[in-house]
Amino acid sequence: MSLAREATGEAGRRASGGAAITYLEAGRGEPLVLLHGIGSAARSFCDQLDGLSACWRVIAWDAPGYGASTALSSEAPSADDYAARLAAFLDDLGIEACHLLGHSLGCLMAARFAVRHPERVRSLSLCSVAAGHGLLPAGECRRLLDQRVNDVATLGPAEMARRRGPRLVAPGAAPAILQRVVDIMASVRPDGYAQAARMLSRADIKADIVRLPADLPVQIVYGDADVVTPPAKNREVAALRPGARVTVIPNAGHALYLEQPQAFNSIVAEFLATARS
Repeated sequence: MSLAREATGEAGRRASGGAAITYLEAGRGEPLVLLHGIGSAARSFCDQLDGLSACWRVIAWDAPGYGASTALSSEAPSADDYAARLAAFLDDLGIEACHLLGHSLGCLMAARFAVRHPERVRSLSLCSVAAGHGLLPAGECRRLLDQRVNDVATLGPAEMARRRGPRLVAPGAAPAILQRVVDIMASVRPDGYAQAARMLSRADIKADIVRLPADLPVQIVYGDADVVTPPAKNREVAALRPGARVTVIPNAGHALYLEQPQAFNSIVAEFLATARS
């Protein structure tokens, strides 16, 4: 494993069974593992690595097929495949249990991991929840999948990001924030993006929410200006988990942790403090 110092912490690479995962890490203490969304990367969590590492060991991975992480072997992987790779990654880091936070598509990975390995999750934070398209009519599911796969294949990541990026932030978001969102999305790998899109098309987070352990601390966080995973959709998921903490961040869109990092970090820190083992 080779490590290189970056502004937000350490950049690392872990390899197990021929599969590599690249990640960023900062801080010490109880592990907090961050799972990014379909158009993102570990480096999107720079503000969380900076802002939360005083109290926690914060780790943000590049999901399989993102950054320099090895793609999954299946062309159409399931949430189980991502959860299995996450388990191997945590094993390599020597992490028996962690606080787990997913954003958007990362919520599907986080929830499935919590169902498969409940003893390894101390708390679960689901942010801008992607519910999955598994219950949509077949035609609508196919349309959404084809749109994503065709966009990255025909437009390329940079043009796709230019067109899609503005939908991820609230109206009036600072130009620098929008540019950051676009730049990060422009770095996606078409193979990893297509695999993630196929997972999204078959997933159903609601089925996992109702299977979570009753004593697992769960929170749901979303922005009031999110048009990708709208507030009503987040509330639908929250309704399946009575007692879950639900927090709305004003003037935030889908990329809420990039747009409103101080508010987001405060919400996460308060929740983790109450969920300490």
